[in-house]
Amino acid sequence: MSLLRKYEIMILLTEEFNDSELKTWVFNYAKSLRKFSVCNISVISRGKHNLAYPISQRLKGNYIQLNFSSMPKYINNFSHILKMDSNVLRFVVFNKQL
Repeated sequence: MSLLRKYEIMILLTEEFNDSELKTWVFNYAKSLRKFSVCNISVISRGKHNLAYPISQRLKGNYIQLNFSSMPKYINNFSHILKMDSNVLRFVVFNKQL
């Protein structure tokens, strides 16, 4: 059995990012994931959408989907990095391999 598991993170970022800033933010986060031996990283920008309800007094946000493979022990580290980022409104981590 492989030690690596497949994960997906959906991230809701503030709407202030333009396209180049959004790419830079995602690139930097993916780079920080690499420190934990993450592999097979793919990034999908889901675009800017209206929110169903205000989050931190914001009505729009940028959705980013990250797919990657990692060892389970590092998921808390990834979550902590996202929690500390003021540009992240919400995020959720899915284990795609049960």
